[in-house]
Amino acid sequence: MDRHVYAVLGAGNGGQAMAGYLALRGYPVRLWNRSPGRLASIWRSGGIRINGVIRGFAPISLATNDLATAIEGADILMVVLPATAHRPLAQALAGLLVEDQIIVLNPGRTGGSLEVRNTLAEYRSPAEVIVSEAQTMLFASRLMDDGSCHIYSIKKHVSLAAVPAEDTATVIGSLNPAFPHFYPAASVLETGLDNMGAIFHPGVTLLNAARIEATGGDFDYYQEGVTPTVARVIEQIDNERMEVARAYRVRARSAREWLAEAYGAHGDTLHQAVLNNPGYAGIKAPPHLNHRYIWEDVPTSLVPIADLGRIAGVATPTINAMIALACSIHDTDYWREGRNAVTMGIAGLRLDEVRQLVHKGETPFADIGYVAQDPIAGNQPG
Repeated sequence: MDRHVYAVLGAGNGGQAMAGYLALRGYPVRLWNRSPGRLASIWRSGGIRINGVIRGFAPISLATNDLATAIEGADILMVVLPATAHRPLAQALAGLLVEDQIIVLNPGRTGGSLEVRNTLAEYRSPAEVIVSEAQTMLFASRLMDDGSCHIYSIKKHVSLAAVPAEDTATVIGSLNPAFPHFYPAASVLETGLDNMGAIFHPGVTLLNAARIEATGGDFDYYQEGVTPTVARVIEQIDNERMEVARAYRVRARSAREWLAEAYGAHGDTLHQAVLNNPGYAGIKAPPHLNHRYIWEDVPTSLVPIADLGRIAGVATPTINAMIALACSIHDTDYWREGRNAVTMGIAGLRLDEVRQLVHKGETPFADIGYVAQDPIAGNQPG
């Protein structure tokens, strides 16, 4: 077995599943969480009780809410946090990282690795590290009331890429002894633009806003919330995402292709494919609108897709409309506060220069932490 030491950053549903999986395979695991509450049961017992598709008591070498202690001596940092936490985490890590550490975002959403890499440069991190991202979360898991973590499933294959892409092989080679599930994607544009959460989360939630508020989410999110009209809007969001992907020469699956691959659900329309998906049966809608389907998926998925589209000259009117609705509902400027061209370090770049950055790590600017003079100008439509 390889001797890599893992730090898992985030002790929520996915983080404890990740830490437990590694510990059960014999790896020394250092688990960090910003607030100590999620760590209390681990401190009492010395580990995590794992149930589901894998079972056992997973001893945790170190559980701490001190970030410097958590990453000291770790080779690989598995970040398992909401994507909105990627930039503040990178700010905190900038002065703590050491040479050759590998950062893996689980997942990156859209532009996550670009944002983390740019933030480390902006905050003058002295260490040369590799930043990478998974296309989706490896585990479907939930923390239980008894303090255990139930792993419902582990995906067989998850694509992963580093920025620059020439470092992807190094990351895959380091991860595969513990995680044979990861395979290389062409670039972080591929992992970021093949983002199905951007399609099925914010649009369906926003277009069902009145019903969610009226019922507290007491209806089937997909089977009832995705009506023929809602499905047409969602399919337009999907078409715009794929147009952006094509502009960057990225092969992105359509939502219908993904439903067929992931669930064997087919249909002549997206509405039919959703209704034909038994995996969606019984899934309830969010209980309120202050939900990650908006506050995470809009700023870290829809906003970067729209900004990548703007750079490529691809119009994204339906995506822009969803962002505008989210801004109004939450009284928040997600264009400015979200993962935009500035935070990703691509403000002022042309399409070919963005591709050069993700594949070779090179930009026409000496400092990848470049910030445009008017950073938000041109983001918003009109």
